[in-house]
Amino acid sequence: MKNKKISFVVSPGLEMELKAIPDTEYYRDISEFLEDAVKTLMDARRDLRVAIACALYEKGKISLGRAMEIAGVDIERMKEILVEQGIKLRRGAETVDEMEEELKRLEI
Repeated sequence: MKNKKISFVVSPGLEMELKAIPDTEYYRDISEFLEDAVKTLMDARRDLRVAIACALYEKGKISLGRAMEIAGVDIERMKEILVEQGIKLRRGAETVDEMEEELKRLEI
């Protein structure tokens, strides 16, 4: 999957700190630092992972299987969470993108 560029607004103080990241030699660049920071936050905030999984599933962007991976729960618990949130369970195939990715993995 190709990396994508995003942009966001930060305070001048945070901008200064982010720009100093490469000078610390802990990270190659700001992107590597931000990716690690987000992963660390997601690991610490199960509630956030569950909310993201629900939002993506509800929008049809991911399958139930992918939702459970993001949320870090088993499939039955993911179904329960979706029902509790009032999100209708879909029946049938996964998203087209996920099916294509799976096919690529199987071809290797």
